[in-house]
Amino acid sequence: MADHKEYWSTEDDQGCIRISEDVVASIAAFAASETEGVSGLYSSLTSDIVSFLSKKNISKGVRIEIGEEGTVRIEIGFLALFGHNICDVAKQVQQHVKASVESMTGLKVTEVNIHVGGVTFAPAPAAEEPAAGQEQD
Repeated sequence: MADHKEYWSTEDDQGCIRISEDVVASIAAFAASETEGVSGLYSSLTSDIVSFLSKKNISKGVRIEIGEEGTVRIEIGFLALFGHNICDVAKQVQQHVKASVESMTGLKVTEVNIHVGGVTFAPAPAAEEPAAGQEQD
């Protein structure tokens, strides 16, 4: 496989298991985006350039580094939703990501580093438009 991706591999008497860093990144991205107070994932230009130059994966604001002995280090950038405590949201993201990756892959998450890229506001509720044939007051 010449796709320049890192894989975590293990072998036993039944065969080999290989998990791509893209799979781990997808699990982490989903866990982070499902956390209350997260409006979306964020990827900075700097990390994109570093990722491109070092051939590391960056998917949806998530960077994965697979280490020795089944360990993984995760970096996540997200946009916080206005009105939520950013520190609390970041801690929840760390917990959700760690729990999801460990339970779904069997890898040991050594750290989950958080980068908050900004704050977004909830969209304003849409004003009701008058029905056809009705006049506005």
